[in-house]
Amino acid sequence: AANELLFKSSAMHNLMQQLQLVSPTDASVLIIGESGTGKELIAQQIHKRSLCPDKPFITVDCSTIVEHLIESELFGHKKGAFTGATHSQPGLIVQADGGTLFLDEVGELPLDIQSKLLRFVQEKTFVPVGDQRVRKVDVRLVFATNRNLPDEVTEVRFRADLYHRINVFTLKLPALKHRSEDSLLLSRHFLLQFIQQYKKDIKDFSDNALEKLHNYTWPGNVRELRNCIMRAVILCSG
Repeated sequence: AANELLFKSSAMHNLMQQLQLVSPTDASVLIIGESGTGKELIAQQIHKRSLCPDKPFITVDCSTIVEHLIESELFGHKKGAFTGATHSQPGLIVQADGGTLFLDEVGELPLDIQSKLLRFVQEKTFVPVGDQRVRKVDVRLVFATNRNLPDEVTEVRFRADLYHRINVFTLKLPALKHRSEDSLLLSRHFLLQFIQQYKKDIKDFSDNALEKLHNYTWPGNVRELRNCIMRAVILCSG
């Protein structure tokens, strides 16, 4: 997956320089960027270059967890804490102990969970659901969002105090249209990948295809580009 971080654009060079400086520290990192720009890849790179790259890297996709289960998914729960809690379970935070906890789409979290997260971000302590005891963990926090958090704060959908806590070191991922020299580099990378995967006898893009790839603005970013090449390889008969 790291190969998808191919680039020659100055926008990505600047980003990777910042990443190299912040990775071996304990500072929280907020990655902002449109959907499909590769925020999770960047989070993985931060972990790889962190002080504990051999420790766990745990991803929490805040947009996909069922709302009433978010708290127990994150902080764990004690047996009998709620209907269906037949045994105690450690949360994702505990699983990440010593390593990196990546909270993807943190802007999607409900406000009541945001206040519990704030305490955790400040103290690195938490209380599992249905428990009284305070637990402590040592995790590196990386957050990502495609939302404009200052706007979310103004609209009272995101807590201002939490925003200021997580907005320590921000990495802004450029959209693919702002790194146009990378699109052909990535196109060729994905082409080779899918030629091998689908065992196709394809030499290269036609001139017409190259022109189209170059002129398109990729609103869905790298994810859209990857899917486009994959579909093209599957459909190509020679």
